[in-house]
Amino acid sequence: MLDIALIRDNPELVKKGIATKNANPDMVDAFLALDQKWRNATTELDKLRALQRALSEERKIDEAKANKEQIKKLEYDLQGMSAEREILWMRIPNLPSGDTPIGKDENANEAVRAWGEPKKFLFEPKDHLALGEALGVIDTARASEVAGTRFAYLKGDLVRLEFALVQWAMEMLGDESVLKKIADTVREGYSAKLFVPVAPPVMIRSDVLQKMARLEPKEERYHLPHDDLYLIGSAEHTLGPLHMGETIPEEKLPVRYVGFSTSFRREAGSYGKDTKGILRVHQFDKIEMESFTAPEDGVAEQDFFVAIQEHLVQQLNIAYRIVMCSTGDQGDPDARHLDLEMWMPGQNTYRETHSADYMADYQSRRLETKVRRKDGRTEFVHMNDATVFAIGRTLIAIIENYQTEDGKIEIPKVLQKYVGKKVIG
Repeated sequence: MLDIALIRDNPELVKKGIATKNANPDMVDAFLALDQKWRNATTELDKLRALQRALSEERKIDEAKANKEQIKKLEYDLQGMSAEREILWMRIPNLPSGDTPIGKDENANEAVRAWGEPKKFLFEPKDHLALGEALGVIDTARASEVAGTRFAYLKGDLVRLEFALVQWAMEMLGDESVLKKIADTVREGYSAKLFVPVAPPVMIRSDVLQKMARLEPKEERYHLPHDDLYLIGSAEHTLGPLHMGETIPEEKLPVRYVGFSTSFRREAGSYGKDTKGILRVHQFDKIEMESFTAPEDGVAEQDFFVAIQEHLVQQLNIAYRIVMCSTGDQGDPDARHLDLEMWMPGQNTYRETHSADYMADYQSRRLETKVRRKDGRTEFVHMNDATVFAIGRTLIAIIENYQTEDGKIEIPKVLQKYVGKKVIG
């Protein structure tokens, strides 16, 4: 959530910022009205409690009894008021960064840079599903009979290729020499601290997902009502709360994690769009980065995450572009959002395969995750999350970019030692 002082002192700034994210600015006025009511009631309660102490000392029993009843009623009213106030406070989105393009949707996104040339073939390239089905490594027909639409069986060498990506990524994020070279491109001497590997829970309590500001849109989530648990849509949902309620010493920052998990999304509202194959499915595997930094390093950390993404995709030798997402294409907790889009020859276009979200202190304020400075001061940490590999989409990019005219799939050189062969098929 936003700093309460910012909302109180600069309501017009907040209204203007959230309006660019397609949020109703009237929610700011609604919150401030309730906030003032809450503040008045809190002041009144303090006065009544002070009076109660005085009446007790003076042994004015009847007056103390009547005053106590007023205190109980006001405490009850404040309890409901506080809950309503927090709900409204949490609904106010984060403000976009100053360099975020302003626009209503993805059409306002801006390409920042590109690397590599889209691959050209001397034959008509096929899409990943046609290639995968012919090789017997993708089976959506049987998966549909077993689990319904938007599911797939991955088989054989494609599974080996998936875990090659996982093993390779984990090695890269655990190699200080690699990370130092990447970090120095962001800022000379920037931290090359390693990522701690994590296998996180794939279920999360509703109140914790709310604190992560990822509960909405609920129609995208799979809910287990008996337990009030949600299946995560990405590993950062359960990586972000790892330090919930903690204060981290400044000298331990940055704290970085890399998590591998299966993720679940309903993909509501996308029916009839990109539903072929394994591009937009309900269940997929993902490797995700999450970090906690000092506020002054928040933007640099996001740039570091994007540089890691670019390094890995360049090693795969697949053309891509970096896109800065507009205000209308950001999530509510995002202050700055970049996507990496890889070239997909079978679709003759770039498709989003990676994202990098910088939340500033929006999530940490909800999670109560702070840093203790060396001088004793405490403040909220800044948080970032970013994709290392969305496995399914990365497999699509590899299959389509490395296809041969006879329907085989060459394996990128950096992955061959993990798969144990050079060609699928």
